[in-house]
Amino acid sequence: MILNQTQDQLELRSAVSKFIDGVTPLSAVRTAMESELGYDAAVWRRLCGELAVPALAVSEEGGGAGFGMPELAAAMQEFGAGLVPGPLFGSGVLVAQVLDAIGDKVLLPEVVAGTKIAALVQDSSLRADNGTVTGEAFGVLDAMAADVFVVVAGLSVYAVDATADGVTRTALETLDPTRRQGAVSFTDAVASELGPAERVAHGIDRATVALAAEQVGVMERSVRLAVEYAKVREQFGRKIGSFQAVKQGLADIYASYELAASAVAYAAWVADNEPDQLAVAASVAKAYVGPQAFQAVSQMIQYHGGIGYTWEHDAHLFYKRAKTNETLLGTADEHLERIAAALLDD
Repeated sequence: MILNQTQDQLELRSAVSKFIDGVTPLSAVRTAMESELGYDAAVWRRLCGELAVPALAVSEEGGGAGFGMPELAAAMQEFGAGLVPGPLFGSGVLVAQVLDAIGDKVLLPEVVAGTKIAALVQDSSLRADNGTVTGEAFGVLDAMAADVFVVVAGLSVYAVDATADGVTRTALETLDPTRRQGAVSFTDAVASELGPAERVAHGIDRATVALAAEQVGVMERSVRLAVEYAKVREQFGRKIGSFQAVKQGLADIYASYELAASAVAYAAWVADNEPDQLAVAASVAKAYVGPQAFQAVSQMIQYHGGIGYTWEHDAHLFYKRAKTNETLLGTADEHLERIAAALLDD
């Protein structure tokens, strides 16, 4: 078991970091998130074409690059640090991993290439009957930007054209302006079957690891911002970084970042090498990283003082992403219950 990032993975992170700094810095993130689309379509095309991030952990048979989850996690860490808006996680990771898990070869290549944006729709109300889908779901990632919906209904997974008759979608006002969500309703919408639903959970587990990796990136950037500001902000004639309480607090959030990175590295290794253990490993990573990332961002805002609470400062963007990610694909409590159930079963 090798959990340290390899030279190739470090070079991948460096390439992604340079791409983000050059193409979509935080100033561009603000512009994109306030646009009608919610992201920069040109950046999305380059992300899929030049970096091919959605293809990293997708099998070659499905149109991917055939690398592993550690490579995807390395890239997602940088996208978390950069808060890049767009359908990368919703379509390029979550849907791509689900389609790869169920063995789809029709829609997956288009999703991986970025030529189609897909949104995963999963809710207990959804049902399929005679080639149609009926039901509704809330909190669907990229619902408004999607070209196609990947719907889990009953024992199968279906593709539904987002513009088809019987499909209604409504934008939702959510906490994180960089990650849009919507409500989707189907009324006898024509659907084509993509495959059985029995492997959907495995695809979601792989996506959960990638989401945790993104959270690690949020933590990393938050720690860096907190340390940098503690070196320049003054109180009582001294830099606040010289106070013992601040130094201890910074050390605590850095330690939690290191533990979070280790949990994600292990889960990413398990995803490729011991897939039967992935459910627990993914839940361990998500249960730990979610709350710790939110705590790190909260501390970062505190160290920035009054300026940390202003719209003009970027701190609130990391705060909102961390809180949204903490609840996305299951809360910490839900994942802890899943871990406990697995241990009791064993």
